[in-house]
Amino acid sequence: MLSGMRIPGGFIGLKRTGKGYQMTDRRIDGFFYGLFMDSDILRERQVVAESPRRAYVDGYELCIGRRATLVPRPGARAYGMVFALTHDELEKLYTAPGLEEYRPEAILAHAMEGETIAALCFNLRDAPGPDESNSEYAAHLRAVLGKLEFPPEYIASIS
Repeated sequence: MLSGMRIPGGFIGLKRTGKGYQMTDRRIDGFFYGLFMDSDILRERQVVAESPRRAYVDGYELCIGRRATLVPRPGARAYGMVFALTHDELEKLYTAPGLEEYRPEAILAHAMEGETIAALCFNLRDAPGPDESNSEYAAHLRAVLGKLEFPPEYIASIS
């Protein structure tokens, strides 16, 4: 995420190296709606999730097929966690085998405490087909949502 703001020696979020520019360890907010909401899973992947905040996004619905994704749907609401991660950590998560099809999108998340947060959210380009499902993933996700104390009616809607 390049702001384009020039500073002596480079751009905000970039540092000059002998090979050009490289991202710094600056943290950006990411909204996670699937199993990456579980900070234990992130730790297993050597990702340090800072500034955890329970949040939701309006206008999106969680769809679970072989993979989970958020799909635009008027009137819908999806819950998740906002964490501050580095660009390298985000890249590590979404270049892992099976996750390469996810693409970052800018969203506005609303923390349960009321703050509005500009964040990146990784979604699939295409929604899962109607014949796709993953009951094991859905069960694990319901457990994570329960541990994080999200609304029971949302947890019950996950299938």
